[in-house]
Amino acid sequence: MAIIVKNTTIPNLFDLIAPHSCKNCGRIGSILCEKCKKYIIKNSHSPAPSDPKSPFPRLPHVKFYVLGERTGLLDDLIHIYKYDSVRTLSHTFAELLDATLPQFPQNTVIVPIPTASNHVRTRGFDHTLLLAKRLAKLRSCQVKKLLVRAQNTVQVGADKATRLRQANQAFAPAPRATANPETTYLLLDDVWTTGASVTAAIKKLRSLGAQNIIVALLAVSTFLD
Repeated sequence: MAIIVKNTTIPNLFDLIAPHSCKNCGRIGSILCEKCKKYIIKNSHSPAPSDPKSPFPRLPHVKFYVLGERTGLLDDLIHIYKYDSVRTLSHTFAELLDATLPQFPQNTVIVPIPTASNHVRTRGFDHTLLLAKRLAKLRSCQVKKLLVRAQNTVQVGADKATRLRQANQAFAPAPRATANPETTYLLLDDVWTTGASVTAAIKKLRSLGAQNIIVALLAVSTFLD
């Protein structure tokens, strides 16, 4: 079976020659200008667990934060980042999260949800790990890959029941990984659809000994029936 590896050399060289234009307003200079960043920050909304419209479950010692719904501009940016390999968006998303997330304890550790290895090969990079590193630099936090992929199942297009079943088998603790009950762990992912991947990752972190968990997401997608 042939493996498709995305060549990012040409796009990277093009970025040096031709400056980005804002994907929202078209202003030359960056892929998302400061004005449009402020618009996303201003309109970001993380529903409280008590909110009946909140898609997030009520879990003890777990807090959820999200930039917004996966529609319009945010949806376009996520698609470009993941599928067009525009790595510079890792800086943009990290800045947006840094501006919207509350302050965390100094011992907070960022844990990226592991990306399927076939997706990393296709895209040419691990989009969640790269974002975790950018955010960690802004927040002066550590990044630890406490979870690994046990299976490379594909969630896109699957129904909710299938996603839940696949997600429970998809992750495993990294070799010799442990979690300190006194440490806060920030679990990072891109999109919440049914919540299967995040919920499974929370369970795995709990099994390692994690007590306090924060979940940070770029967007919430529509639930599957």
